[in-house]
This record gives sequence, C-alpha cells and structure tokens, in this order.
Amino acid sequence: MFDIGAQEILVIAVVAIIVIGPKDLPLAMRTAGRWIGKIRRVSNHFRAGVDAMIREAELEEMERTWQEQNERIMREHPGQEMTGENASGEDIAASQAAVPEAPGEARAAPDPAKPQAAAGGGAPSQP
Repeated sequence: MFDIGAQEILVIAVVAIIVIGPKDLPLAMRTAGRWIGKIRRVSNHFRAGVDAMIREAELEEMERTWQEQNERIMREHPGQEMTGENASGEDIAASQAAVPEAPGEARAAPDPAKPQAAAGGGAPSQP
C-alpha cells in the first residue's frame, strides 16, 4: 500500500527512539496502533456502505430488466393467463386439480376407464 521497505522502517525506528525516547516508545506505539485500528474500522464501514449501495443498484437494475422482459413476454403471448387454457387447449384449473400439491399429500382418484393392476402386486404369472 505505502511501499515501505526495510531500510525506511529502520530509519523511522531510529528517529522514533531518538525523538520519543526508549521509555515512552511502547506507549507511542500503542497509541499509533489504536489510531490505525480506528482508521481501518472506519474504512471498512465506509467500504461496506458503498458495497451495499452498489448491490442495491444492481438489484434495482435486475428487477427493472426482469419487469421489462416479463412485459415483453406477456405482450407476445396474450390470452394465456393462469386461469385460462394452456397451449394444448386443456383447462389449467382442471389439470392442476389432478396433481397433488406436495409429495405427502393425497393423490387424485384413479381414472375408472383405465384397467387396474392385478391384486398381489407384480406381473401375473405365466403358465
């Protein structure tokens, strides 16, 4: 970040020992550490706020794009509402009533026109 090498750190340490003195140097380093920590926290808070604003702007853009695409699709395919008929002409409400809502829920009654499987399970035995 600041591109400080080993020689620069050594010069800063020597100057700090001469100016501050070896007795007060630990207190000065602790104070400097606290200030650096505060600066980092403020910086991280600011960065998080900017990231949140960017995320919100991206979400708004995605929502606007989705809404435009939805409107375009609804214009291209008029009359196929959820309460109407599907592409094959079947009544949607009737076809949805035959499908169970969840795996554990009751299933639709069997169609009496279809033949039922033999009792006892499995295929009938061959003579």
